[in-house]
Order: sequence, then structure tokens, then C-alpha cells
Amino acid sequence: MNKRPAINRIVIVGGGTAGWMTAAALAKVLGTQLHDITLVESEMIGTVGVGEATIPMIQLYNNVLGLDEDEFVRETNATFKLGIEFVDWRKLGHSYFHPFGNFGVDMDGIGFIHYWARWKQSGGGMPYSRFNAETEAAGKRRFMRTSGETGPKTMPAINYAFQFDASLYAAYLRRYSEKRGAKRIEGKVVDVTQCPESGDIRSVTLESGQVIEGDLFIDCSGFRGLLIEQVYKAGYDDWSHWLPVNRAVAVPCESAGDWLPYTRSTAREAGWQWRIPLQHRTGNGYVYCDQYISEDEAAEKLMSRLDAPAMADPRTLRFVTGRRRRCWINNCLAFGLSSGFLEPLESTSIHLIQVAISKLLAMFPKNGINPRLVTRYNDEMDYEYDNVKDFLIAHYKITERDDTPFWQYVRNMDIPDSLQERLDIFKARGEVMARQMELFKETSWYAVLVGQGLEPEGYHPVADAISEDELRLRLTQIRTGIQNRVESMPEHREFVRQHCASPTAKFGDA
Repeated sequence: MNKRPAINRIVIVGGGTAGWMTAAALAKVLGTQLHDITLVESEMIGTVGVGEATIPMIQLYNNVLGLDEDEFVRETNATFKLGIEFVDWRKLGHSYFHPFGNFGVDMDGIGFIHYWARWKQSGGGMPYSRFNAETEAAGKRRFMRTSGETGPKTMPAINYAFQFDASLYAAYLRRYSEKRGAKRIEGKVVDVTQCPESGDIRSVTLESGQVIEGDLFIDCSGFRGLLIEQVYKAGYDDWSHWLPVNRAVAVPCESAGDWLPYTRSTAREAGWQWRIPLQHRTGNGYVYCDQYISEDEAAEKLMSRLDAPAMADPRTLRFVTGRRRRCWINNCLAFGLSSGFLEPLESTSIHLIQVAISKLLAMFPKNGINPRLVTRYNDEMDYEYDNVKDFLIAHYKITERDDTPFWQYVRNMDIPDSLQERLDIFKARGEVMARQMELFKETSWYAVLVGQGLEPEGYHPVADAISEDELRLRLTQIRTGIQNRVESMPEHREFVRQHCASPTAKFGDA
């Protein structure tokens, strides 16, 4: 007979995306034979989800769960995502694309982009974006999966993520979790009992009077941080001086039928507007700073800019950009909005939940909480948030826009020393020296910084080691491979129709 571990009863407070992602992963990896996994949520408390866009790392999560991708896409009304289009960020009338895949092919130990920079400085005229399959496919509204291909890899693989309905995603993961033994209890938490000696949480009490005991508690209660803040007073680092947007008004509209395989972010007078095309509708939102535009005006502008009729009244979300000073205290961890909030400009919200889950599983306590692992967890989560924070700030700081007070502020604001160091290195030689564990690597920084208008003055010296003829030959071969790859891809909408269409999909056929 297996001996049950000391950390056995896991209580997740709050549902939504964070709660059910956590429950699903714990049920799959830890199992429910040796661990009791209970999620408490109240239907009276709404969730923030308004439609989610993700980044490719979500495939790692899906693979751990063993999800059938076609079923997952169908059940969540999802579409595929090749990157993000940024409109009017550098200046009005300008756009660029941040793709998920690499530019070209890395050669001789350095990034392809250095060879392209050398070629450009010697008179080459083709944009670097033409050497990226995801950018080319997005422009032609094409998509296909390449992970199952056999034989020699002569053309670049396609990197992708998903755009899906957040409420359907949570419901899908709930079914998955409950099928594997996780339990859901309906109710609102009204009291928390702690051990007087250790300070550990012993139980939570629901409005009904029901008491739920546990050994490990995971706070997925959203911005309020029911456990991590209200019980443990974790504290919050406010990053509003660097990322001043603090409101979002969101509304779904009917599908325009275009099914773009990417998310669009359009810079506006006091922030930016998202557009996320799903199978059955399009998600829209205006993320803004209330110092520069009123709530009513923001909602009015969003509604006037929709490309199809609205399907509901707009609703406003309020937040403060930043993070908890500690995400793990005693026997309590905070995931999702309970741990912090970074605006969804680069679709990192779900990724940060995923990272928190993976780190907990890697450091999961067996016979008791190890303070050294708690410290390690908090340090690593701080590092994750800091790197995403700097990447987001760069979108605002590097711009030519000064047409509104909002853009004048972000263009001239002071920035963290860590970001300034990256920008200085990039300006000198076209790289930011990204560390292995960082989420955003050289390709992402290059796409965004150059897209925003920061042109490097130099490139890595190794790129000078080959002849002009060899350089042209390599670039031609890469460009030809990308063209062949993209031309072989079907239209995104047709790919979904053939493989994973939802019964409620709106194809917009003529």
C-alpha cells in the first residue's frame, strides 16, 4: 500500500483560467490517488477572462495534459495564432509583425539576423520579415501544422499558439480535471483559519458554513488576492510609472469572417486596442490609462471602432500593473491575477500561470514546506515578471509618437536600468544577450525594437567570416525555402474547417 504524503490535501481557491489550469495539471501529474485536489469557486463571482491570446509555450502545457489538439481547438472556439501585428505603435500609419518563429536560420553559432544586417549594410533591400515563415503566412492568412512531418527538414517549422474563448477554456479544463478526480465545490470563501504556531492556513470556511481543510492552498482568487494578500499581506510592487495603463473596456462583436491567424494590437490615443478573431466571434478591448481618457469616452471609442456589430454591452476592468512581493508564503501560493498583473500586450498572462504551475510541480513539497525552495520559487517568479515587464516597457519607450499626452509621457519616462542596458547593447550590435531561461529571446526583441524604430548600428563580427557570394547564396536558399513552405500552406480558415471547426463557427462564406 502506498503511504500518503504529508502534503496531501490541495485546495485551489478560485476557478477561471488560473484555477482550472492548475487543477488540470495537478490532477494529471500528481494524480488523485495520493492527493486530494479540491477547487472552490462561486458562480456569484465573475472571472476576468474576455477572450485569450496565447504564445507557443502553451503547447508544452497541452502536451503534459495529453490533449487532443483538434478537440481542444474545437471545444474552445479557437483559431491559430502566428504572432502579433502592431499597428500605429512606432508612428501613425506604420505597422510591424512580431512573429513566433525565428528569422531565417542561425548559422555558425550566431543569429541569422546578423547576416541579414551585414547584407543590408552592403546594399541588400529585402526586409528581414521576408525571411520569417510565420510573418509571410500571416500576411497571406495561411496556416498549417508541421510538427508531424517526416523526412529531412529542408524548410522551417511553423511555430504557433492559439486564440480562444477564455470561459470555454476554463469549462473545458474543468471537465478534464473532474474526469481525473479533481473535485469542485460551489461556494464563496468568507473566513480563513490559520495555525497559531506556524501561520499556515488550516482551512477556509464558505458562506454556507462548510469548512474545507487543506495542506497546501493555491490562491486563484484574482486581483483581490484573498489568501496571499488579505491573509498574508504579501505586498505589491506597483509598476504604473512604467506601464501606466490601468483600465480595459472589452466587448465581443460578430465575426467579420476574416479569421486572421494572428492577434492585432493597435495603438490608440491613451493606450491600445486588441482584436482577437475566434471561430464564433471577435474579441475586442481598449486598454488605456484613465489619466488621459475617461471610462465613458474609452468605451465610446471602442464601440465606434468595431468591424462588426457588438454582441454585448462593453464592460470595464480595473487593475494596477505590478506583482506580489512574494508569491509563495507558508503553505500558500498565488497563481494568475493573485500573483500580479501585466497587461496582455504580448499575451503573457496564461504563460505566467503555466510557469507558476511548472515551478510548483518541480519543487512540490512532499513531507512539509522547505523554506529554501520557497525562496527559490519566489526569486524565479520575480525574474519571470521582471523580464516580461522590461519587454512590455520597450514597446512604449521606443516610439516616434508624441501626438497625445499619453505618448508624450511614455516616450520620455525613465526606464529600469536593466532595460536601458539591453537597449544600449542592441543599439551597438543588434542583440540583447538574452539568457536561456528568459521568455523572450533575440528574435522577439529584434522584431519589436526594430519595429518600434530602434535600428542597430552594428552586428556580430562572426557574420563577416563568409564571402559575399556565400552570403547571397545562403540568403537565397533560406528565402526560397520559406516561399515554398508558405505556398504549400492552406488558408487558415480552411484548415480549421477541415480539422477542428466548432459547431458554432462563423465562416463568413460569400
